[in-house]
Amino acid sequence: MTGLIGEYNRTIDAKGRMSVPSKFTAVLGDSFVISRGLDGCLVIYTIEDWEEFNEKMSKLNAADRTVRELKRFFGAGAAQVDVDDHGRILVPANLIKHAGLTKDVTIVGTADGRAEVWDTARWNACNEDINPEEAAQSLFEKGIVL
Repeated sequence: MTGLIGEYNRTIDAKGRMSVPSKFTAVLGDSFVISRGLDGCLVIYTIEDWEEFNEKMSKLNAADRTVRELKRFFGAGAAQVDVDDHGRILVPANLIKHAGLTKDVTIVGTADGRAEVWDTARWNACNEDINPEEAAQSLFEKGIVL
């Protein structure tokens, strides 16, 4: 089990410090990468997963404009962070702005070895639009049976 599952409500203080669930730091370690994500969230990667992601990105042809844009989006929007003695990380201001983080944040495991950080209001709004039956049908069409 990856340990990066579940939903945790946290707060982010005025200095940008946020506690990370101890179940997550047990998997991620004391240092990991936090990056811009899609859908208006942040994504947390282990150092190894981030290096693997970078390796895949480096193999893409930079002559393609979309590739260049994505490399910039993820590269400039990433930071290696360290967990302090209180179990907190310092989220860079540019990432707070990207995800629209306010005081209340939700950290969710994505069951694929990563985690996401959402502004709680955005997370709640995003979940209102999810139709589990349609999603399950889509997975079934891809050969995944629940």
